[in-house]
Amino acid sequence: MRAEIKTAKGTMHVTLYEKEVPGTVANFVKLAESGFYDGLRFHRVIPGFVIQGGCPYSRNPHDPRVGTGGPGWTIKCETSAPLQHHDRGVLSMAHAGKDTGGSQFFICHNRQNTQHLDGVHTCFGRVDEEDWPVIDAIRPGDLIESVTVEKNN
Repeated sequence: MRAEIKTAKGTMHVTLYEKEVPGTVANFVKLAESGFYDGLRFHRVIPGFVIQGGCPYSRNPHDPRVGTGGPGWTIKCETSAPLQHHDRGVLSMAHAGKDTGGSQFFICHNRQNTQHLDGVHTCFGRVDEEDWPVIDAIRPGDLIESVTVEKNN
């Protein structure tokens, strides 16, 4: 299964880990197909670490709740599955503690600064290497124009 995250800085093409972490991928797909992510912003950008988006409060970048929102439910972590390494380009589920993820996700800048997240956050996809410059170009407040999913038939 593949996803496209269209941003103001370019498009990131993502391979989703549907076999390894089916619950996390199903949640992301459900949100993407409903248009949940369209118009949200990357609210947390830490160079050399991660870019993070998916908070519904980020539609209004001046909302003091930006960074605290979710879809209205939580999902279980799948951190013991295969492919759980926070390498460059990996999409991972953000959360406020075990089994509290929902809609917020982050994309890793590198392995060196994110390896401590292994076994804590669920990795559920990876941005294609040729799109890594888009990750580096994202700045706080940059728009997620849309997230679409292409299912394998």
